[in-house]
Amino acid sequence: MSENPVSLMDQLDHVVALALDLRKVLQEQKEVLKESGFRLPPGTTTALQEIADQVDRVESQIEPLEHERDQYRALAHVAALINSSLDLTQVLNEVMDTIIDLTGAERGYLILRDDDTGDMDLRIGRNVDRETIASEGFEISRSIVDRVAASGEAIVTTNAQEDSRFSDAMSIVSYNLRSILCVPLTLKGEVTGVIYTDNKIHAGLFTEATRDLLLAFANQAAVAIDNARLFSRVTASLEAISEMKNLQDNVFASMASGVITTDDREQVTLINRRALQILDLETHDHIVGSDLRAVLPLLGSRFDSMVSQVLEADQHLTAAEFDTSLARRGSVNLSMNISPLKDAYENTQGVAIVLDDLTEIKRREAQMAGVRRYLPSEVVDEIRSPEELKLGGTRKVISILFADIRGFTTFSEQLGPEKLVEIVNAYMTIASDAIHGQQGVIDKFLGDAVMALYNTPLRPQEDHALRAVRSAWGILSEIQNHHSNQPESDHLRFGVGIHTGDAVVGNIGSTERLDYTAMGDAVNLAKRLQEAAMPMQILLSEATYQAVRDHVSVKELEPIQVRGRTQLTSVYELLEV
Repeated sequence: MSENPVSLMDQLDHVVALALDLRKVLQEQKEVLKESGFRLPPGTTTALQEIADQVDRVESQIEPLEHERDQYRALAHVAALINSSLDLTQVLNEVMDTIIDLTGAERGYLILRDDDTGDMDLRIGRNVDRETIASEGFEISRSIVDRVAASGEAIVTTNAQEDSRFSDAMSIVSYNLRSILCVPLTLKGEVTGVIYTDNKIHAGLFTEATRDLLLAFANQAAVAIDNARLFSRVTASLEAISEMKNLQDNVFASMASGVITTDDREQVTLINRRALQILDLETHDHIVGSDLRAVLPLLGSRFDSMVSQVLEADQHLTAAEFDTSLARRGSVNLSMNISPLKDAYENTQGVAIVLDDLTEIKRREAQMAGVRRYLPSEVVDEIRSPEELKLGGTRKVISILFADIRGFTTFSEQLGPEKLVEIVNAYMTIASDAIHGQQGVIDKFLGDAVMALYNTPLRPQEDHALRAVRSAWGILSEIQNHHSNQPESDHLRFGVGIHTGDAVVGNIGSTERLDYTAMGDAVNLAKRLQEAAMPMQILLSEATYQAVRDHVSVKELEPIQVRGRTQLTSVYELLEV
């Protein structure tokens, strides 16, 4: 078959040419034949002329048919082309270029109905040069578009300027529109859009045949556009799902807890990075699809019972702890929350296990439990790591409080041990409460005395001197209240000394036995002030007084000579806080 077959019009033109050539030849040879005794039948040349004229008439009738055939051939070709692509932009461009080719329009526009709002939105405009028309260049008759969209019937006008149907359409006048053809895009009985073509120059460009041709094309284009839009939505949904999946994977990978999920047959469906670390597993490639028991260390029948309970009774089990062993890590302590894994319809599809490694926490708790035997609880509570338990101290300015029971030796001679301990404990409780009320650290109890520190490295306090003074004032105030409920024979009285100065604070002792305390001249001076205090008297050093002078009333006493110092020491008696 030839690549460029001769058209029927070309064949008819060839027949006409042959008839006319034959007529001319016969006319030229007529006299020659006559001299030779031959005569042509009457009307021969006339018949040839009539044949040529008849072929011309047939040609004029065939020409529009052949043009229409070419249009439908082009329609079938482009319909196949646009249905071969699911890219919406490509489909829309192919549709508009084909419309302009088929109709001879100057411009073409595609208007689609928005699925969410129902409005008719201009999606694309193309011109005869196959160029996209910018949005600011859109010049259409909205009244015609709206009428076609509402009625679902095509509109063709040969001269819109003179068409009485659109006499009130301002856009037709302002844009100087003439030939207009507008057909609906119909899918399953609903108008999904409109194809609009026009020409500003030529009137009478579009005919009913053009309208029918465009309607036929629009029906195919509507399906192609709907398929492309559906594909675009599916693609967007898949991208959203993929993005959500990536987000979910990132979330699971970043979680501080391990996460393991299974199906209802207890086969692992997901395990995150943290779970691999906790369980000391190198990769999850072989884990997904494996039995849960093959992934977790040996946890015993208690774990099996819990999983069965979650699957069968639809229960949530929290903070279940298991002590087990891993090949490389050794003994570990695991905490698990086990919950039913449900689908969107609340049907249980498996279990979800949130896994936490408590090994280090338990180890630290065990260390701290041992430390509490020799350090004050308030100090232990501030320890953040075992490194802070090393031997050594920190030099800093602190306030030291010493409180001692006066006349205790004579008092103790009059009572049995049990009664003595009971009374002393009551007074030491009063002192402890007053010290703790100001966040002081009880360094130690020394028989009938107590030593407290303020502004230690583990508990910094800017107002440490004032806290020490308030503790001392609280001790004496509570003792007075206590005396009102006790017989005179049980009354004991404290003498208190407070000094503020440099000291070394930390763990003093050996690796086998530590004592959290303070050392230095500041500690000695505080103790000497306590020794100089009278019963129910609080003595402050010069440094402490200067730190709290705006908050207290004092009485300046005569300087005293304390043991171990050559110079006299200024002393202040606390009268009121």
